Amino acid sequence: MKTLKASLITESVSELCVLANIDLRGDVLSKLKAAATGENSKRAREILQAIVNNAKVAKKKRLAICQDTGMPCVFVEIGQDVRVKGDLKAGIIKGVESGYKKGFLRNSIVSHPLLRTAPAYLPPVIHIDIVKGSNLKLTVLPKGFGCENKTQLKMFTPTTGIEEIKGFIVGIIKSAGPDACPPYVVGVGIGGTADYACLLAKKALLRRVHSPQSTVHSQGIKKIEGELLREINALNIGPMGLGGKTTALAVNIETYATHIAGLPVAVNISCHALRSATAVL
Repeated sequence: MKTLKASLITESVSELCVLANIDLRGDVLSKLKAAATGENSKRAREILQAIVNNAKVAKKKRLAICQDTGMPCVFVEIGQDVRVKGDLKAGIIKGVESGYKKGFLRNSIVSHPLLRTAPAYLPPVIHIDIVKGSNLKLTVLPKGFGCENKTQLKMFTPTTGIEEIKGFIVGIIKSAGPDACPPYVVGVGIGGTADYACLLAKKALLRRVHSPQSTVHSQGIKKIEGELLREINALNIGPMGLGGKTTALAVNIETYATHIAGLPVAVNISCHALRSATAVL
């Protein structure tokens, strides 16, 4: 049994909040560089290069990649052989506040969704999974709302064909157009219940853009991901919506078992600044 102090979790979350907001994920940066090289449109190449340069400056000067430092989503995988001394959730919340203040990151959270109170740093959204082992894994995903606002869920009938599902996903990107700052990474959740499909779609954004889904169905899903990416990039929305063949960098699909009477499909888009940072304690 491993014992971790809540104060250690607070320190780790604080560091991850800063790191995620100032240091663009290496897999995303590599995709952006490759897209810039492969673009036929001069304007699209220039925009992608500007995005890459922005990431370099942010890292060097320790500045936020984007002024929208997002709604902090904290994913926790806690091993069943881990004991937390203190209040786990309170430690995470304190860490988010500390990190956002330390990094001079924007306070974008209103505590009541209807009363629209003054913006603050808290509370974050926390997802906790119990897994095997004696480690605690923390991932911070700052989710900007230009792209979060484009999230959609549809409850298909179980007899729905894959082409109709693909049409739904591509249609969401077409509708989003330039509004959510393309090129996008498209997270898709299929299965579970309505709420779980939405969580799967967001978790899909945590996956490296180069890595396939790790399930027994990975080959079939990988094929669909590739087909969707080609169809989305054929929309000619392009970087920042000004045309080009790079509307999306990747499509990541996560699946789960579902009820015989349903087929939930959720789509969660990330802008080109797909930011997350992870630590294992």
